[in-house]
Amino acid sequence: MNLDAIRAIDTHVHIQVDDHGHFGATDEQREGMDRYFGTSDPALSVDETAAYYRERRMLAVVFTVDATTNSGRRPNSIDDIVAGAQRNPDALIAFGSVDPLQGPAAIEELHRQADDLGVRGFKFHPTVQGFDPSGEEFIPLFAAIEERRLPIVVHTGQTGVGAGSPGGLGLRLGLSNPILLDDVAARHPELQIIMAHPSVPWQDEAISIATHKSNVWIDLSGWSPKYFSPALVRASRTFLKRKVLFGSDFPAITPDRWLADFERLDLPEDVRGLILKENAVRLLELDTVTS
Repeated sequence: MNLDAIRAIDTHVHIQVDDHGHFGATDEQREGMDRYFGTSDPALSVDETAAYYRERRMLAVVFTVDATTNSGRRPNSIDDIVAGAQRNPDALIAFGSVDPLQGPAAIEELHRQADDLGVRGFKFHPTVQGFDPSGEEFIPLFAAIEERRLPIVVHTGQTGVGAGSPGGLGLRLGLSNPILLDDVAARHPELQIIMAHPSVPWQDEAISIATHKSNVWIDLSGWSPKYFSPALVRASRTFLKRKVLFGSDFPAITPDRWLADFERLDLPEDVRGLILKENAVRLLELDTVTS
């Protein structure tokens, strides 16, 4: 991997549809997301996503979310995502996802994805998946990931999924309060945890956890940087500058829009370099990858 040719690493990119045309999200969920973010572009395949990021000289961490139990719908194929990343190693890094509510079966699937498919991390969305990550019943799941020294990215804060619908489609925002991840970080000190998104309305909690726990990071996806809180900008500029990651939440927000607004933040150039690329290289250990 030629890291010198890469100008940025987008650590939060969703693959919505697999090679067989199957969408992981329900129609209601996708419609809510489109309303929330004001998007209407057709979903890109894995290879189309790779081409999109290759054109921009970026790497993208790509994933889906397995919320089978809570949504009643299987995810789009993780195997397809991994195969696509293997076809496009210069543009894509594949993370896996398992349904925590499936208990031992989730751990078995985790083994398959990590040991057989070779995913580089795992994605969780407590609100969509309907689980409390601080629950003791999920300790074996997180311990299995910790044992493999793989990172996890976990949605925090409010979500566009179900937004504007009666009852929010039954989805509970409180499951994505970042303070729940403090228990996970304390129990699993070798597990690298990426708190995804500015954690509205719990930004101070997220900053506190990332400050206190050396194994906790923040990605800046899902919001235009012009809406970042002053506290988040200040932390990113100073004491958390080595623990903050660029993420767009593509296709909800394009990296082009995110980067244009990021340029307007009052950040030194060395901090920009850390956020856009260097922190992700260190977290994902990309400087040890030869493919």
